[in-house]
Amino acid sequence: MTARDITNGDVTLATECFGDPSDPAVVLVMGATASMLWWPEPLVRAIAGDGFFVIRYDNRDTGRSTRWPPGQIGYTVEDMAGDLLAVMDGYGLGAAHVAGMSLGGLIAQVAALTAPERVLSLSLIGAEPLGWTGPELPGITPEFMAHFETFAEIDWSDPASVADFMLDGARLSAGSGGFDETAERRRIEAEIARSGDMRSAFNHGMLTLRADWSDCLDRLDQPVLILHGADDPIAPRENLDAFAESLPHVRIVVLEGVGHELPDRALATLAEQVTGFVREVHGAI
Repeated sequence: MTARDITNGDVTLATECFGDPSDPAVVLVMGATASMLWWPEPLVRAIAGDGFFVIRYDNRDTGRSTRWPPGQIGYTVEDMAGDLLAVMDGYGLGAAHVAGMSLGGLIAQVAALTAPERVLSLSLIGAEPLGWTGPELPGITPEFMAHFETFAEIDWSDPASVADFMLDGARLSAGSGGFDETAERRRIEAEIARSGDMRSAFNHGMLTLRADWSDCLDRLDQPVLILHGADDPIAPRENLDAFAESLPHVRIVVLEGVGHELPDRALATLAEQVTGFVREVHGAI
């Protein structure tokens, strides 16, 4: 693994790369409030070990990347898609395969439509369809919304209080396959230690899209793989119907017992699905 800072204008993005730079590139884009650490290293190394050059990075306002003051946000999802392309530029990549989790999936879709020649394929995990105008999709569960309403009660000066809040969120995100509290607390403590102050990460809750992307997915020409937890409480399973309607040739894989998460028990399946799909796509280019 090699770490590198890359700039996009006045934004600095902390990145890490794994594998041989001469191999086909896969760039991983994480979701809201989460740094690159939420791409589990065993998953990243499994993809790299299967013959790919893998890059993960801290989204702005997370980890060691540029942060805005808590409660302030001066950017949009389109700007974060620009960050993805800047990371590719920083590694000298004209094009790459992109995998996005949750908000990262939305960022990936925007990048694929903004710069289609640079995104070879999309692997979307726990994502929502960009620009959907069909029947209203169910949103975040009431239990999760109630959890976020306790945000103001957190003692941000106490890492344990912050960790407890994040752990409760991780528990609500978990599917019926089980919740490993010890492993999740370990990840959360690493995230807090990496960031130093988690408050800015929650600026992502104010994110908006600058442009009107209505019914845009019929313009998406790249091959798309959807990996979606059957028990996802953030992007419920009905999102799969929207993807299927918007992208007739999409490949959809439902992960039974999985919620809005990348649990250890699912990493082997995730790596196998992503590497198999990307290898197939890249071989056809």
